[in-house]
Amino acid sequence: MLRLFILNLRRRPLCLAMLAACALAMITLRLFDPATSGIFPPCPVHYLTGWYCPGCGSLRAIHQLLQGNLRAAWALNPLTVILLPFLSYDLLSTVLLEMRGHGLPQPFLRANWIRALCVAIILFGIARNLPVHPFDLLAPGAMLRF
Repeated sequence: MLRLFILNLRRRPLCLAMLAACALAMITLRLFDPATSGIFPPCPVHYLTGWYCPGCGSLRAIHQLLQGNLRAAWALNPLTVILLPFLSYDLLSTVLLEMRGHGLPQPFLRANWIRALCVAIILFGIARNLPVHPFDLLAPGAMLRF
């Protein structure tokens, strides 16, 4: 038990630095619009191929969520809006695990659910590049035109 406590004390500065970096990133993302500021890099997949990856529009969607605009965030990347609470929960649980030795309760996910999520992400990436209605609405920002 003492060894675990000492190990956690060693990791604490790293965890605090990571939390500070995360907070700084969120503040920066809140203040600067990724669509217009020029300080955020473009999506490499879209830049090189012209295709939208499953994550295209995620930075802009998170920026809109930080502004309180759920509709615009959904229009930019609905997958991000759906998965962000789960990713945030896992990040918080990991930080608490490192800081105090135990994290938040972890639900058990069967392998089939994880595979299904991977397939859903891949299908989302394919569907948002189809030039037929209603799939063309999955392109980042396409739903904002209505």
